[in-house]
Amino acid sequence: MITVEKGLLILESILLAVTIVLLLYSIREGRQRKNLLLEIGKTTKILTRQEYFLTVIDSMMDAKEEIIGCITGRHPTGDDQKIVRDVVENIERLVKKGVRIRYLMPKFPDRLRIGYLYTQAGAEVRYSSCLMVHNIRFILIDERLVVIGIPEIIGEKEATKKGYRIPSEGLAMILKGHFNACGKQISFTEYLREVISQSGATPKILAHELQIDEEELERLAG
Repeated sequence: MITVEKGLLILESILLAVTIVLLLYSIREGRQRKNLLLEIGKTTKILTRQEYFLTVIDSMMDAKEEIIGCITGRHPTGDDQKIVRDVVENIERLVKKGVRIRYLMPKFPDRLRIGYLYTQAGAEVRYSSCLMVHNIRFILIDERLVVIGIPEIIGEKEATKKGYRIPSEGLAMILKGHFNACGKQISFTEYLREVISQSGATPKILAHELQIDEEELERLAG
């Protein structure tokens, strides 16, 4: 006959066994979680501002078919001017090899300078006011590699301070879909004409602000 003491002892033994099983399962799950984080860490690299742009330039050189970029297009100053020159040289080189390069920028008049440089180099540059172009900055290489840039603080005009390099075909396809779906896109030339019409600025003044030859600007503006 099982006494109360024996019953409690058996119950305690069962609870202890269950606790040990749960502990072992938790340890195993923790190891799996740790391994998963390590794997993610291997493929996702946090980049400083300088590393971000160097990674973008290096990644562009590996492109075989297409490059898509949703960028701020800020007027370059200081060290950024060399970065822009390197990007322009890469665009020219890749376009000659048959790589299609497309950029989307927010509709701010000061973004026309970068639009002009990239257009002259052979890229397809378009402007839009859609939500995505103000919130996401990325480069897609052949639908297999994503380099995402983020500002240090939230703000559509804030400079990119760091980024993430993510080899992911799935993410690349999702971002490409959003890129193509971004509404009311207009070409560089169309936006240039729009800015001239809305601002009333003379070609001479606008050419000086954008550092574009006045005759060239007048030709582009039609």
